Amino acid sequence: MPFRDDPAPFGEIDGEIVQPIQPYQARKPYICPGCESIIDAGVGHLVVVPQIAPDLRRHWHRGCWYKERRRRGHHRSVHAS
Repeated sequence: MPFRDDPAPFGEIDGEIVQPIQPYQARKPYICPGCESIIDAGVGHLVVVPQIAPDLRRHWHRGCWYKERRRRGHHRSVHAS
């Protein structure tokens, strides 16, 4: 069933791998590049890994990643899952 109004689908998107991190998987804090705030351990978030530079992976708050996708011109869309 397609998801509607999801600005940040998961998987390979435009040369980046987007993977959800569940709260139980978040074992240490990270700095979100979108808001430069801390993502505390135990907080669900997203990991975004550029395929051409996997060492540049970043951990994002979901809301910050949604804003970043819109900023890049990737508007809400319908996609299959």
